[in-house]
Amino acid sequence: MSSDVLQKARDFEAQYGPHIPDQERPAFHATPTIGWMNDPNGFSFYKGECHLFYQYHPYSNEWGPMHWGHLKTRDFLRWERLPAALAPDQDYDSAGCFSGGAAELPDGRQLLMYTGVQRSRNADGFLQDVQAQCVAIGDGLNYEKVLSNPVLDAGDLPKGGSAIDFRDPKIWREADGTFRAVIGNRTADGSGAILLYHSEDGLKWEFVRTLDRCCNQYGKMWECPDFFPLDGKQVLITSPQDMKPVGLEFHAGNGTLCLIGDYGPETGFVRQSAQAIDYGLDFYAPQTLEAPDGRRIMIAWMQNWDTVNAKPCNCRWFGQMSLPRELSLKDGRLIQNPVRELETYRTRRVVHQNIPVCGEINLPGVRGRVLDMTVTIRPTGPERYRWFRIRVAKDGEHETIIRYRPDQGTIKLDRIRGGLPRDIVHTRSFLVRPRDGEMKLRVILDRCSLEVFANDGEQAASAVIYTRQEADAITFEAGGTAMMDVEKYDLAFDEQEV
Repeated sequence: MSSDVLQKARDFEAQYGPHIPDQERPAFHATPTIGWMNDPNGFSFYKGECHLFYQYHPYSNEWGPMHWGHLKTRDFLRWERLPAALAPDQDYDSAGCFSGGAAELPDGRQLLMYTGVQRSRNADGFLQDVQAQCVAIGDGLNYEKVLSNPVLDAGDLPKGGSAIDFRDPKIWREADGTFRAVIGNRTADGSGAILLYHSEDGLKWEFVRTLDRCCNQYGKMWECPDFFPLDGKQVLITSPQDMKPVGLEFHAGNGTLCLIGDYGPETGFVRQSAQAIDYGLDFYAPQTLEAPDGRRIMIAWMQNWDTVNAKPCNCRWFGQMSLPRELSLKDGRLIQNPVRELETYRTRRVVHQNIPVCGEINLPGVRGRVLDMTVTIRPTGPERYRWFRIRVAKDGEHETIIRYRPDQGTIKLDRIRGGLPRDIVHTRSFLVRPRDGEMKLRVILDRCSLEVFANDGEQAASAVIYTRQEADAITFEAGGTAMMDVEKYDLAFDEQEV
C-alpha cells in the first residue's frame, strides 16, 4: 500500500518528469526522473530484467530527504522509468531511506534492504542521525515495509560499532538459498569497517564477522560496500570518506577502494592487494550484480560530493550513473570495460590508420558528443614523443583534454574548460602501463560525460562535463611525432527500439 508521502513523490514525478526533453539528458547513462540522484541501490536482476534503484530527492536538484527512485533495463543502456519505490514515511526512516540492496525471495517477490535514518539530539543538544537496517518486499513496482522493521539496529553491532555510522547494506542470495549482507560501520578507532551478516529468510539477521577494517589507513568511514567472487578471488569494494592522497593511486576526499583477496568460512577475508577503482573526477558508491550469463557488472554514481554545487543553471535533474562496466581480474588488478551491449548501438564507423601526428590535427569524420572512440598511440622510431593530447567537446571556448606522458607513464584528465561553473578540482592524473611502447585509449562520450578506459580496462577514469552540445570537435596533438590509429563510432540510441 502506497503511503501519502510516497504517493506525493509519485504524483510529482509523473507530473513534471515527462516535461524534460530527452535531448536534455544523456543518451544512455541513467538519470533521475526529475530532481536529485546519488548512490545506486538495489542493482539486481528480477524476473529477467535489471532493476536499478537510486538515492533520490524528486523535489529539487539538491540533496534532500532520501527516497528510492526506480529504473529498469534489458540491456544496461536503455532505461525505463518506474515510479518511486520508497519514501521516508515511517518513524524509523523519517530522516530518509538511504542506500541498500535487493534480492529475489524464494516465493518470487523482491526484497529491498535499506538504511532507515532517524534524527534526534544528542546529550550536547546537537542533531545526530541514528541508522538502522530496514526491509521492504514487493513485486518489482510496489513495495511494503515489513512490520518488524528495523531488522538490524544498534543491538546487532559488534563491540565498539557505531549506530550513527551503520549503513548501506548490500545483500545477495547464496546458492543454498540463504541471504548475506555486507554493511558499512564506524569502529571505536574512528575509522571504517565492513560487517558481514547472515539470514535464513531475509528478515531475521545475525552478525557473522568483521570482514575488513580501515584502521585509519584508507580514509575514515567506509560506505557502500560490496563483496563478491571474481576470477577465483574475492573482491571487497567500498567508498571511504576523508581519504588522504597516496601518490597517484588515491586522492584526497571521498574515494573508492578495491580490496582483492581470499575468503574462507574459517579464515574470513584475507586481503592481498588494494587499489583505487576509478581514477577520474566523478565516481562514487559503486555497486555490482551478477548477470544471468555470469558477468559481474558494476555501476556507480558519476558525481563527486565536492563538486555537486557546480551544476548547470536551472537544471531540472542532477546526477547520473556511470556506464555499466564488466569486471575481471588480471595480474592481481581489477579490470573494467564498458558492457558489451554498447557495441550493438555503434554506427557510422570511421577508421584512420598510421596517421603521423606532429602538432595539432583533426581527422575527417571524427567529431561528436555521443560516441565510442579507440585511439592507439605509438612512437614512430627510437625517439619518443614528449606528450600526446586528445581534445574532445571542443569549440573556440571549450574543450576537455586527455593527456598522455610516456616518460612519466601518466594520463591526465583536464576539464578546466569543460563548462563547469565553479573553481573546483578539474584535473586528475594517474599511472598507466604502456604496452610495447603503445598506449590504447577507449573514449566514451555521452553529451555531458567522458569515460576513458586505458589499455583494455587496466585503468578507468570518469568525469562530467557541461560544455554546450555544439562543442563537438575532436583534435589530436603531439609534442614531437607520434603514430596514431583511430576507430570511431557514433552511438545511435534514438534510431533503435527499446
